[in-house]
Parts: sequence; structure tokens; C-alpha cells
Amino acid sequence: MNVLSGHLLSRTLRSPDIVTRFAISEWDILVRQARAAGLLARLAHRFSQHGLTAAIPAVARWHFDAADTLASKQQTAVRWELQQLRAALANLDSPLIVLKGAAYVAASLPAAAGRLFNDIDILLPRERLKQAESSLMLAGWHASGLSEYDKRYYRRWMHEIPPMQHAQRATVIDVHHAILPDTARYHPDSAKLRSRAVEVADLPGVYVLAAEDRILHSATHLFHDGELPHGLRDLTDLDLLLRDAAVDRDFWPRLTARADELQLGRSLFYALRYLRFFLDTPVPDSAMTSLAKRAPNRATLALMDRIFTRVLAPDHASCADSFTAAARLAAFVRAHWLRMPAHLLIPHLFHKAFISPYQRTPKPA
Repeated sequence: MNVLSGHLLSRTLRSPDIVTRFAISEWDILVRQARAAGLLARLAHRFSQHGLTAAIPAVARWHFDAADTLASKQQTAVRWELQQLRAALANLDSPLIVLKGAAYVAASLPAAAGRLFNDIDILLPRERLKQAESSLMLAGWHASGLSEYDKRYYRRWMHEIPPMQHAQRATVIDVHHAILPDTARYHPDSAKLRSRAVEVADLPGVYVLAAEDRILHSATHLFHDGELPHGLRDLTDLDLLLRDAAVDRDFWPRLTARADELQLGRSLFYALRYLRFFLDTPVPDSAMTSLAKRAPNRATLALMDRIFTRVLAPDHASCADSFTAAARLAAFVRAHWLRMPAHLLIPHLFHKAFISPYQRTPKPA
């Protein structure tokens, strides 16, 4: 794989104490890379953990302080918003399962530290979607500004209904019935995910996925997403989730077995491979051996290395080379290929490329 020589952010996340030797020019690049990756607040938390806050020069410190303040306010807002969602969906005979970043906050996990948010993701049974959507609309959430084509696309093919935004608070929620589209190559059983969900102690009625399932969902989302501006942030989520869960000596065999059960072994293999590369996450060789049967062939893996070592880096010029643009395009095409068969994918991409740009998108109400 490529060397991380230009990835100052990755090197800092691996060894935070290197900042004590940084020149102002290096701090400038670090701030720019961290902002592009959505990791300024998390980096501020890492510096605090390692007693390095005083090493931040005054000219750079306000960037970290501002991001840290925003992250703290967002976490307070997320917890309050989850209570509103639980109240809005109280009539559902189903647990309210929170996913991704909001789940980390709800469960007070280490992965919540410095985590910034664009939306809140929840998981419900497919048969409860219509009732949930009606209840959410009565509580003030409505479909955000999407074209009619995009709304049909969500409802017919996707694993979620169109995103909903609150009319007053502008909070965006994504209501999922699965973690991958119906048209995807892999079909993890949502009922199995829901069956192991765990209730949050101080948020009655709010649930999060079990530890192994949280990790598998994060890995699956990352390696089925064609646009990865915050790919390194998602890798740091996984790094923190794994380090927290791995205190249980039986964790790694459970994780790899669960990946096989849910048809997510390939996504987990990629996640662990690139966690080692970018963040030096302590992944035991036994876990990689268990996943070897899910790995691609040698030629495909070499190609994936050339793609993901570029697209998971911060989306900043200092991390790019002459092949980065091609790698991003390849990741985009790969993700869509995994999500949809060719007879659906080609018309969809044609519509998005040549028709959607000329259609007016309605503004949110």
C-alpha cells in the first residue's frame, strides 16, 4: 500500500505526540485536513486525552476550540432530539433503534467523542414504515426537498424512506428498514439486527445495535458508500468502537462469526485492513485469518488498495496525487454496482447525469 507521507492527519491520529515537533506550516495543513475530514473536534479530544492541548499554538487553537464547542452542543441536541422522536413514535409497537453517530451519543460510547452530525438515523421494521412516517409528519417532520424521481427511487429501491426534516428545528432524520438496499448484492437480515438491540439505560424506549452489529453496520455503510468525504472520520469511528469492544476477550471470534452470519464478511475485511493502514488499529492476525475466505483475489485487492488508500484520506489537495480523481470515480462506480444490478443501475445513472440536472428540485416546506 501507499505510504502515508502526505497524510499529516492520519499520522497525528496514530501518534498524537508528533505535534510537539510541528512547525506553524504543519499546523496549518493539519487544521485543513482535519476540517476536510470532519475531524477537528475529535482531534481536539485526542489532544486533551494525551495532555497535548498546550502544544497547540494560539493561531490554531481557536479552530479546535470552536469545533469542540460545536460537537458538545450537537451531542446535547441529539439526546434531546431522540426524546422527541421517542415521543413521536410512542404508538409504534416496535423499539426505536438508533444507528451510527446518534447511537454512539445515546449509549455514551467513546466513539461519541468529537463526533459531528448531519442527521439522525433510525431503524424500524419495514411493516412499520407507513405508520412511523405518518406519526413523524404529525410531529413536524416532512420529506425534504427531493425531486419526484428521487422520492420514487427511495421508496421503490432503497433501504429507507426519503429523508425527513423538522419544519421548525430543521433536524434531519433517515428512517431505515434495513442497512442495505433491497437491490444490493448482500442481504443482511434486519430482523437479526433488531433482535439483539440493547436498550439505552438513561433513554427509556431508545435502543442501539449490539456491539458487533454496530461495527458491522459502520463498516458496511463505509464500504458501500460511493462518496467518501468523511471516510477517515468513519474509520476513526470504527477504530474507537473496536478498541472499546475488544476489552472482551471473546469479542473477535464473535465479530467474525457475526459477519459471516449477516453476509458482511467482505466489508469487515476491508474495514480491518484499512484501519490497520490508516490508524494502526490493533487488529489481531487471527481475525484477518478468519476473514481470509471473504477477501477478494490478489489482483482485485491490489486495485482496492490503490482506490481506498486515496479515497479514505482527507479530501484535501495535500493528500491527493494524480490518481486521486480516478480513484474517487472508481469508488463511486463500485458502490453503485454493489447497490444495484446493471439493468437498474444504468438507467438510474443516466437519469441522474442527464435529466436530474435540468429538473427543478422543490424547496422544503
